[in-house]
Amino acid sequence: MKFSSHSEWFARLIDALLPVFAALAALAVGAVMLLLLKADPLEAYRALLEGAFGSTNAFAETLVKATPLLLVGLGICISFRGDVINIGGEGQMIVGAIFATWVGLTFTDWPGWLVISLSMLAGFLGGAIWGGIPGYLKAYLNVNEILSTVMMNAIAVQLMNFLLRGPMIDPSQAQLASKIPQTARLLELFRLPRLVPTRLHLGALIAVVLAILVYYLLWRTIWGYRIRAVGQNPHASRYAGIKVQHYVVLALLLGGAFSGLAGAVQVFGVNYRMITDGSASGFTGSAGFNGIVAALFGQLHPIWSIPASILFGALLVGANSMQRAVQVPSALVTALNGLVVVFVVSSEIWRRRRQRHRLSLAAEMTGPSDPNNLPIQAVQTDE
Repeated sequence: MKFSSHSEWFARLIDALLPVFAALAALAVGAVMLLLLKADPLEAYRALLEGAFGSTNAFAETLVKATPLLLVGLGICISFRGDVINIGGEGQMIVGAIFATWVGLTFTDWPGWLVISLSMLAGFLGGAIWGGIPGYLKAYLNVNEILSTVMMNAIAVQLMNFLLRGPMIDPSQAQLASKIPQTARLLELFRLPRLVPTRLHLGALIAVVLAILVYYLLWRTIWGYRIRAVGQNPHASRYAGIKVQHYVVLALLLGGAFSGLAGAVQVFGVNYRMITDGSASGFTGSAGFNGIVAALFGQLHPIWSIPASILFGALLVGANSMQRAVQVPSALVTALNGLVVVFVVSSEIWRRRRQRHRLSLAAEMTGPSDPNNLPIQAVQTDE
């Protein structure tokens, strides 16, 4: 029994470290690519670390990049725990930003604190609507949520392009021949407070507080328990009286809400207006996709998603410094980030296979003969 408990502890430790091993493996492959380009990998990675953590401003930029990743990642933790795959973070960020920006540009004579609060709430609501639609389609019409969330991304991009070139365009751009698709700039009164002289804003603290609240939601409330139960086994959950369809919708609705809040924070904390180049990444910086990887790296745990988001924020900030230091093509930076994504996602798949294998071994060892030790998979309690 003692050996078994030690083996289980060691297996859990390996599972926890798999994303770290995956990131190191990705960096090792990246080192080979750097060598093929006749660049020094040690110098390149040293420049990456210095660019991300080498100064107060560098670390602040890392946290600025990590903030939307964490907010999107919190929504991913909720939706993936409910076993619904939310690939719509990009579109949910855009719609949340549209809602929040409209509030900021409309109620210009209201107090700053009130407009900021209402804008954050509007962004949360906008993302919730955009995530709730595929949630409803999944729960009641059995529409694949991967396809519907991806299509909702495309719709959100076209909606943004229409609004930023028409009804919401900056009045100073409206009469120009070559119009820049952007909204008017927010009043200074409506901007999230910053830690001068850096660009670090209050949104980073909001994201950390929300990570703690999401942890409490998932592991300390009945709604969180039911979301996780539905994700583990919807058939058993239905048999136990849980309204599975309601919690499928709730999981995607909350997933979208946090992505929408990320969009609002980007507008009120970083850009102070909505602006795009016509693509989703022109506004989001691909945070809607990178947030998925950050959540997976944090093993779909809200608290562990905090350092995971900082790590990926560091990669995004430090990669630019690495490119300048060793003079490698920008495509290599993109490839390096892509390698980390692929390896981390693969490690999550491997971790789940290891868990299923251990459960099957436990079921074989226990056997169904003893009614007090039936090999029924319980809801995960990996806090």
